[in-house]
Amino acid sequence: MADLNELKYTAEHEWILVDGDVATVGITAYAAEKLGDIVFVELPKVGSTLVEGTVVGEIESTKSVGELFAPVNGTVVEANAAVSDSPELVNSDPFGEGWLVKVRFTELPEMLDLAAYTALTGE
Repeated sequence: MADLNELKYTAEHEWILVDGDVATVGITAYAAEKLGDIVFVELPKVGSTLVEGTVVGEIESTKSVGELFAPVNGTVVEANAAVSDSPELVNSDPFGEGWLVKVRFTELPEMLDLAAYTALTGE
């Protein structure tokens, strides 16, 4: 599991772990809890170009369907096949095995730190 203080967050409840020019992206435990039991995850394909703020995938739960937004501009270099095969990983380990995609980016937009994200969610 990632150190939550090392992560950046978006107002759309995604987390980003930066390693050089690659961002690993997932949804937060808060988002996973609000969605409920996740039963299906649709991720962008490797090689897809992402535009920050656009819908790039879908997360379906027993309660609702949530959209996955691109947190950065870039190219998908890896999609987590384990999550496609076992969507419940997003609920059980959202900051670890439940990551969604890795994106090579050129510039990081302004994002929230843990304190600002906690203030946003009230948790």
